[in-house]
Amino acid sequence: MVRKLLICALALGGFAASAQAADLSLSNLKDPLPEKISFAGVTIYGTIDVGYGYMTNGAPISGAFYEGLDYNMYGAKQNRQSTSVVTNNALSQSQIGVKVEESVGMGFVALGKLDTGFNPISGEIADACASLVRNNGKDVSTWTSSADGSRCGQALNGQAYAGLSNASYGTLTVGRQNSLDLDVVGSYDPMAASYALSLTGFSGGSGGGIGSTETARWDNAVKYVYQFGPVHAGGMYSAGGADTSIQADAYAANLGASYKGFSIDAVYTKENAAVGMATLGYSNSLTPAAGTCNPNAVVGGTVAAGTAGNFCPNALNATITDNEAWTVAGKYVLELGGGFKDEGPSSKVTFFAGYQHTDLNNPDHWVATGTATIGGYQMWTVNNQPFGIGSTKTLQTEWAGAKYETGPWAFTGAYYHLSQNNYVARSLTGSLTSPTAANCTTTSTNLQKGNCSGDTNVVSGLVDYTFNKHFDVYTGVSWSNVTDGLAGGFVDGTENTTVVTGLRLKF
Repeated sequence: MVRKLLICALALGGFAASAQAADLSLSNLKDPLPEKISFAGVTIYGTIDVGYGYMTNGAPISGAFYEGLDYNMYGAKQNRQSTSVVTNNALSQSQIGVKVEESVGMGFVALGKLDTGFNPISGEIADACASLVRNNGKDVSTWTSSADGSRCGQALNGQAYAGLSNASYGTLTVGRQNSLDLDVVGSYDPMAASYALSLTGFSGGSGGGIGSTETARWDNAVKYVYQFGPVHAGGMYSAGGADTSIQADAYAANLGASYKGFSIDAVYTKENAAVGMATLGYSNSLTPAAGTCNPNAVVGGTVAAGTAGNFCPNALNATITDNEAWTVAGKYVLELGGGFKDEGPSSKVTFFAGYQHTDLNNPDHWVATGTATIGGYQMWTVNNQPFGIGSTKTLQTEWAGAKYETGPWAFTGAYYHLSQNNYVARSLTGSLTSPTAANCTTTSTNLQKGNCSGDTNVVSGLVDYTFNKHFDVYTGVSWSNVTDGLAGGFVDGTENTTVVTGLRLKF
């Protein structure tokens, strides 16, 4: 333990020393990259984020998991050991893409964007579902870092859309796009949805995914945004369907305003038949006969008994829910004038706050076993009724923080809290009329049931030094914990401290 903390201290010291040295010769530092890489209205853009991570209670790194590590404790029941590794994407997702902005006359601009996320350490395309599959049939105490997500190995796992924009009529885009909740989280999270330092960044289910993290990005979606003076409004609709994370449909609306440094946004979202995927645990009742691989053979949630390891290579457990959320967030920018130690012409402080209320219910639209979700991953088992009759799972997330910027320096602090209610859960083979009640008041053992109320807290801090438009270095620390129902099934411990330091290239 002492050795690991010493390594972290050296990493932090090295960051400070390098930043100081760079500061002394900053005027001689040449930016080797052009302002932007563009031709005929087409621009290539990207981000590469690599660094070092240390966790007091983590799990081994996954080459497919686009966050690299399970940086905080929310949903990370496999976290069990101190972890010290070279990692990626701690502050932002590494990605490569192209975008188009070209005037087509009469005040209209043609828009388009195609991008995909990747893991620079392993060289793999970002694939959260693969991180789950690689743990299939294994005991949780041997899992590597993993979680569900909206990037599941698709060739274009970020955004892929086209549209038109006009200053008088607004912007209309069609294709795979960020949900309105994900847009708001990106704008109003003090840590800018960092995987390592933000709860809403680490878990899309508590922010952009409103309970089902796969739905942070919508396929087959139409989005319209209109700006009128300080007021803006938006609407979004997805037809959903097979091979997507929303098997029925979804719709959302946004209203916001900006005035003299103050900005606020509110979003309402409804997702019908949202998909949540999870690792297949080892069980004879859920293991196919030797040599077989046919999810459609599942009847009533069971198949012929067999040996472990015969799962389909792209099969997972699925839970289907109807999700509804209200999100409200705001920020205020205070200009302070002169910079810190003459580092620049001005400095500023930005204050952030947000709240999201999410309800998850049994879906009206049922999904068949063997149906595919994003990335072509198949639903080996499907729970279409995860809750008892009349029971609702409710998640409430709050966050607040501040960011001080002066010259090339930025200092950020943030706090996140998520709470879950007591709800009645129903297993795949359980009776809908006689579900297992959430007995959460009698013994400490019952307090660890996953359907009991619980809380998670995240406190984080970040120092970021920007050399130029394209390159910055950072060091961040976060502490997180889970309690009661949110700690259900955890292998070892309910809290973790994470230290990350890294380099980020943007073009």
